[in-house]
Amino acid sequence: MARISTRSIPLCLLAPLWLGGCISLGPDYVEPEAKVETDWQETENARISNAALVDTNWWQGTFSDPVLDGLVDKALQENLSLRSAALRVLQAQQQLRIAIGNQYPQQQLGAGSASKQRSRSNTSEEYELGFNVGWELDLWGRFSRQVESASASLDASVASYDGALVSLVSQVAQTYLLIRTFQQRIVVAEENVKLQEESLRIAQAKFDAGDVSELDVNQADTLLNNTKASVSTLKTSLQQSKNSLAVLLGEPPQDLSYLLGEKADIPATPPQVALGMPQDLIRRRPDILVAERQLAAQSALIGVATTDLYPALSIGGSIGTLSDDTGDLFEGDSKEWDFSSSFQWNLFNYGRLRSNVRLQDALFQQLLVDYLDTVLQAQADVENSIVAYLRSYEQLESYQLAAAASTRAVNIATIQYQEGSIDFDTLITTLNSNVQQQDLFASTQGDVATNLVQVYRALGGGWTVRAGRDPVEFLPASMKDEMRGRTRQWKGVLE
Repeated sequence: MARISTRSIPLCLLAPLWLGGCISLGPDYVEPEAKVETDWQETENARISNAALVDTNWWQGTFSDPVLDGLVDKALQENLSLRSAALRVLQAQQQLRIAIGNQYPQQQLGAGSASKQRSRSNTSEEYELGFNVGWELDLWGRFSRQVESASASLDASVASYDGALVSLVSQVAQTYLLIRTFQQRIVVAEENVKLQEESLRIAQAKFDAGDVSELDVNQADTLLNNTKASVSTLKTSLQQSKNSLAVLLGEPPQDLSYLLGEKADIPATPPQVALGMPQDLIRRRPDILVAERQLAAQSALIGVATTDLYPALSIGGSIGTLSDDTGDLFEGDSKEWDFSSSFQWNLFNYGRLRSNVRLQDALFQQLLVDYLDTVLQAQADVENSIVAYLRSYEQLESYQLAAAASTRAVNIATIQYQEGSIDFDTLITTLNSNVQQQDLFASTQGDVATNLVQVYRALGGGWTVRAGRDPVEFLPASMKDEMRGRTRQWKGVLE
């Protein structure tokens, strides 16, 4: 490192360097182009449309369920993961302010001193009061690139918040739909328990009359108890889903009856879903926005690393007063001032500094590849969600017909067994099939709804909920008060 004092350089020669603008070293960021398809693969399907996706509270327009609406509102207010994401935005805001502050004088110091010297002949006193300042000039754009990087990082943190918000809304919706699905499956299983109890009663009566062997009774009893056991399994899954929902709402596991109300049907899906165009994903998917903003932040860091290859110029000075009497400190003759500048160039560390530039560029290239991959993965995510939704809807139509036929078969087989037209093996096969068909129908109803939620999630649905407001605004007042109580530095910042 070579350090040269330029104390003798006149201020008039340094002023143009300071006032005339700085060079910004390193690449100027340009948003990259990514491969995006022009249309969705299932665009010919009547259940989807390329019309623009109207995102404002999509769950309201999709399911029209007041209970779900209330759950989403509560989650947006109380979910702890979302609050954590908002606090990361607050941290990024302060990082940006720090970067902006680095553009101004970096060293500021005020000092005073007093001394007293005594000899045999006399006693002398000296008092001094002064102020020192040091400022590294941003000749090569080092500090402006740091601001650029911090600004892009702030954008990335906001996009991460939006990603957490989109994920939260979809998780609440899917968990709620699972709860309704398990409730419906329990209803179906309990209805089959009643049918099987009736078949057991008929088999017992026929056995008592000597018309059939005890085998019919035992088979009926086995089927009945297996179905009862399945009800217990479904109730376990139902409670676990409720516990998951409680955590999403920022609450410990508890009885959520006050929020969920009574049992209700699985919400139906609309006849057609608007998807927008694949190109919309780039401006809508939070994970794509995060990847792009991280890329922009890293681009600026290449410039920061490049500035280390060039000399740094700092200016400094001091102004103060010196007097042998405190009363004369502010008199005209007591004032003194000094100006200095320094020149620093890391000539002997060029190998390390150049390696750092290459390192930052390699990181940029990796983030560029990651960004392009994120765009591809997002398109695949949407396509997979679309096909899952459409195929599950087709299954629903088939299972609905199968469930209706199975119900008719049970009624016919029960009558025929009672009349002795068929043996019990035929009846028990029909009863067992009915349990499966009715459960499949209920499960697929839930699959259609949850798959549609996944479509909205893959599209980035929910990105407008914040309505352009700063995520920090959504932090609860009690948390802001707690932070102000811990340090006064938050005063005027969290409002």
